[in-house]
Amino acid sequence: MRDIELLAPAANADIAIEAIKHGADAIYIGPPSHGARKSASNSLDDIRRVVDFAHPFGVKVYSTVNTIVYDSELLKVESLIGDLYKIGVDALIVQDMGILRMEIPPIALHASTQCDTRTPEKARFLEEAGFSQIVLARELTLAEIRSIYESVNVPLECFVHGALCVSYSGRCHASQVTTGRSANRGECAQICRWPFTLTDAAGKVLERNRHLLSLKDFNLSDRLEELLDAGASSLKIEGRLKDASYVKNIVGFYRKRLDEIIRNHPDTYRRSSAGVSELTFRPQADKSFNRGFTHYFIDSRRPASITSPLTPKSMGEKIKDISQLNNGDGISYFNDRNEYEGVMVNGIKGNRIIGNRTFQLPKGASIHRTFDIKWQKEMARPTATRRIDLDVIITDTYISATDGRGISATLSLPKDLQPARNRRTIRDSFDKFGNTIYRIRNFTEDNFTLFIPASQLSDLRRQLIRALESASKATYRFDYRRKENSGYPYPSKQLDYRDNVANRLADQFYREHGVTSIQPAIEIGPQEFHQSDEADGQRGQRKKYDEKKERIVMTTRHCILREMGKCLQRTPPCKRNFQLPLFMTSGKNKFRLKFNCEQCEMEVLTTENPD
Repeated sequence: MRDIELLAPAANADIAIEAIKHGADAIYIGPPSHGARKSASNSLDDIRRVVDFAHPFGVKVYSTVNTIVYDSELLKVESLIGDLYKIGVDALIVQDMGILRMEIPPIALHASTQCDTRTPEKARFLEEAGFSQIVLARELTLAEIRSIYESVNVPLECFVHGALCVSYSGRCHASQVTTGRSANRGECAQICRWPFTLTDAAGKVLERNRHLLSLKDFNLSDRLEELLDAGASSLKIEGRLKDASYVKNIVGFYRKRLDEIIRNHPDTYRRSSAGVSELTFRPQADKSFNRGFTHYFIDSRRPASITSPLTPKSMGEKIKDISQLNNGDGISYFNDRNEYEGVMVNGIKGNRIIGNRTFQLPKGASIHRTFDIKWQKEMARPTATRRIDLDVIITDTYISATDGRGISATLSLPKDLQPARNRRTIRDSFDKFGNTIYRIRNFTEDNFTLFIPASQLSDLRRQLIRALESASKATYRFDYRRKENSGYPYPSKQLDYRDNVANRLADQFYREHGVTSIQPAIEIGPQEFHQSDEADGQRGQRKKYDEKKERIVMTTRHCILREMGKCLQRTPPCKRNFQLPLFMTSGKNKFRLKFNCEQCEMEVLTTENPD
């Protein structure tokens, strides 16, 4: 049996609670600082509120302490982690290995997708380093996921829905280089959503003003069973910047599909949390923000089109009949210049849409509804309840309740109760569980013959609920940090580490695992950090980022040439209508593209050279 969790994002505590109501088994949420979505930070009190709501359902709460940490911040982060542990957070999602050298409580650690885990060797290293769960790179195929699953003994977490980063996560420096806003510090400027002009070595324009790096949104809702079979245990929805209606809809959408798989494989999979969610609406993925959907690389390293080059905006749902539209809806379409435009619907007159401005739909244009006013009004209301089923048995001596997880509580009945004069059921009195998380599934009166006054019945019900809550809290199972195998070597033949080391503790971690050469994170620029040397107390060598060299700012499996149908491996030189190298330009920013066909990867490099 493998526990399966549906992992939902939360920008704030209210959205986290809605995600739980709509079926999430786990939540990931940003703490006051050092989360990879700086604008989605939360106070400790708010996170405590989420923990208090989540744990009675067995729902886990993970906190995203997943930015790189500067030397000057080590003590602050150490203190933050201690506070998160005290309020009951189940695990931290981290990328900075300096955290493993801090004086922190034994809270479970999950390796962030920022760790760029794409190989069994890397996953095995992270397991040996003490991580309890590993978030895999989004770019992996089913075969690659299976290979990693067969190499480790910790759960694997895989993204299944939402926005995609075009670069390998943790290895994108484009935002830092162009705007000074670091993706590894939670301030990504989303360079991948910019429009670019693509030119070749001779200056020939191949694409003009196209969003060449903007990917469609991930959607594996029809591939979940294969993903579980390949070894995924935690299915992750992207979206810590998304609103409540998005989270409610997408969580409900995946809950329904995942429950069906678990029902069909009762001896293989088991849901990791408790409770049944009842929704007031039918979840539909295309009702929420999306740029069109893709399976990305789940089937192959060379998939069909995965980008949305004409616009990075939401495509919404495709409308086949304008009678589906309502006054107040927002629709979008591509005009005769292939530009994406939007208009609000003020009415329908015959076969014509009346908008809030004059507009012209090109003949045969597809209409996309990007704002459904009826849907939004429905989603603004309470749309779900979540309850845990109880089986209750009452006899003349005791009353006992057992929930769907097997947690139970038993109370003795008062000894001065009198026999009932008339035969009647008391189930109705126990159906009134009010605002608690419980509901009666089965109520059995086992030779019950007594009369219990209404006031005593109410008191018994309250006592039973309190006893169940106490039993649930007492039996709640925390995971804890695993022991690190300090002698396990970093999986690199060159023992050369170049990404995201921004403090002396991270430097120490990698060196203790055999790394001999470390290039500091680009975020600390020409500043230095020092490696402590316990043997002689001497400071380590000063390390600087060499600003005079062309810099790789993205490494990606997305290939612009493949997307254009001009793959270098499939297009002979005589049929190419361009000269390498290729360049992308957006405003004052210019990047060179390098195609590593053996690895089926593309690198994006800055072309600035101070010399």
